Order: sequence, then structure tokens, then C-alpha cells
Amino acid sequence: MSLIENVIRPEVRALAPYHVQDADGFVKLDAMENPYPLPDALRAALGQRLADVAMNRYPVPSYAALKKKIRATLGVPAGFDVMLGNGSDELISIISIACARPGAKVLAPTPGFVMYAMSAKFAGMEFVGVPLKPDFSLDKAALLMAVAQHRPALVYLAYPNNPTGNLFDAAAMTDIIRAVGDTGVVVVDEAYQPFAQASFMPRLAEFDNLVVMRTVSKLGLAGIRLGYMAAGAALLGEFDKVRPPYNINVLTEAAAEFVLDHADVLDAQAGILRAEREKLATALAALPGVEVFPSAANFLLIRLQPEKHAADAVFARLLAHKVLIKNVGKMQTLLENCLRVTVGSPEENKLFLDAMQAALAP
Repeated sequence: MSLIENVIRPEVRALAPYHVQDADGFVKLDAMENPYPLPDALRAALGQRLADVAMNRYPVPSYAALKKKIRATLGVPAGFDVMLGNGSDELISIISIACARPGAKVLAPTPGFVMYAMSAKFAGMEFVGVPLKPDFSLDKAALLMAVAQHRPALVYLAYPNNPTGNLFDAAAMTDIIRAVGDTGVVVVDEAYQPFAQASFMPRLAEFDNLVVMRTVSKLGLAGIRLGYMAAGAALLGEFDKVRPPYNINVLTEAAAEFVLDHADVLDAQAGILRAEREKLATALAALPGVEVFPSAANFLLIRLQPEKHAADAVFARLLAHKVLIKNVGKMQTLLENCLRVTVGSPEENKLFLDAMQAALAP
């Protein structure tokens, strides 16, 4: 046997690496980023703030000032604290490690965010995917049956969901949270909340097993890699035991504190993107052979009619036009012949639509 076979876990060897497409020179509409930078005056002030950061010192691991600003600015209910992570990915990993008792399982609707399943495997947990209905709504009956059968330690419900973009029915989600009860934790992932304007955050006090997880990435700060989650004190305290003590670097901390003092700028940008989402959806729906699904996120999922267009071919033609979106058709059967496009600026959206029209041409 080779070194790799002797040392690396077989379930890790069986995984494919998470591939990120090189976007240099492309209109980049594949990663749900906010296309707008900070205004020039704020960028200059932020530069000065970062210049004053003591990079020779470790962060203070309590992150008290930043957490206070998050609680005050981003709608965390009174009496609840937050825990910070290096993006949502680290928070998902922390939760998985903390809950990975022998035989523990993770359950989530599919298609969904790939890191739910990957982090489960990394922690040695079994992942159970429950397919959505053909219209991408929650299959409540199937989920409740899976909860009863598997008694998962972790359940993820994305609100709205990626890559489908839709908001699941809140009443169905509530029934699932109650069904899981004190045998598992339910994580409501609200990464796209600025574009959905719907949240389970105000309902934290109703459920001891509820965690609400968010990120500032989609809000316009993807580059600083900051996620946060809120839950009851007892549960959050257990997760905090797993968190690396210096997991948020001082530049991320300073940048986030600064920008949260100007959250109105990010809120205004989110409002522009919500309006652009509706314009882009209308324009795409007018193209021949294109079905556009409802979205409460900053991206749109579209399905091409297979008798008219092949998603692989259209994706390749878009690449040739230097436009990068996401080909999700092979993620799961329900997504067959589907593409996902981030809502960009008006200029980016026009470039995409022009390229899309050319790609759909006979």
C-alpha cells in the first residue's frame, strides 16, 4: 500500500476537491458576490483604519466589540450572543465536529449547499439527503419521515436555498424544527438574508435547538471571510469550545467593525440588487426555451428546455464570450439542464444577457 492509502481516510480519498473556476478576465457571475465596492471616501477611511491595526499582535479572542456591533446592526435578538467563523464554512465545520458522536447523522434537503455533506464526511458523520419536490419546495412529509427514521444530530435548512434560490415554507420548517426536538440541532442558514428580507433570527427564543447562521459575504464583504451564528447560550457555549481561539484575523475584525458602522451603504446596495434581480428574471424569461425559477437570493436558477438547448453547450458558449456563471446541471437529477447566474450590476447583467442571447442562437 502507498503512503496515501496508509494514512489518508478512505472517505477523504474518495472525495473530489472543491473546484473554483479561474475568473481572471471574465464577467464574474458564478459566486453570488456583491458587484459593488465601497464608495471611494469609505475605502480611503478603511485604508487608514487597517493601517493602524497591530498586525504583530494576536487578536483578542473574545472579539467583544465586533460581536456587539453584529448584534446591534444585524438583527440579533436581545439576550442572544453570536459566534464568529472564518466564513460560514468554518462554522459548519465547527458544528459538525461538536456533534460528531459515533453514529451521528446529518440531514439536509437536496440539492443544497455542498459543504453540509462535505463537512459531515470530514467529521466522520453520515450525510442523509432528502430530495426537494420537482418545484424545489420542501418535501415536508419526506423530511419528517427521515427525521423519525435517522434521528439526525444535525439538520440544515437553507433560507433561501442554494442553488435553487427559493424560500422554503416557514410553517413546514417550523414543524421540522419541532420534530427534531432535543435529539438534534437545526441550523437555518441565512447566507442570502439581505436579499430575502425574511428570517428565523427573531424566533430564536422559541426553539432551544435552533441555530441561525449568516455571513457578510453576500452583503458585500466576501473577501474578508466572516460568518456568524446565533443560538441559545448553552448551545453556543458548546460550539465555542471547538472554535480555534484566533480564528478571525485582525484585518477582518477591523474591516468588519468599520463597515458595520456604515451598514446603510450595504443595505442600499442590496436594495439595488433586489431590483436588478427582478429585471434580470424578466429578461431571461423572455428568451426562447428558458425557464426562470423564483428567487429570494442574489442569483437566479434557470432551466433550459432540453429539446432546444443543452446547458453544457450554452455554458461553453458563455465562457467563449468571457462570461462566467455556474453550470449546476450535474449536481443532482432535479437540476438537470440548469444554470445559475449571480445578479450583477446593470452593466454586468447586460453583458450576460447579450452573451446569453448569442449562446442560445441556433
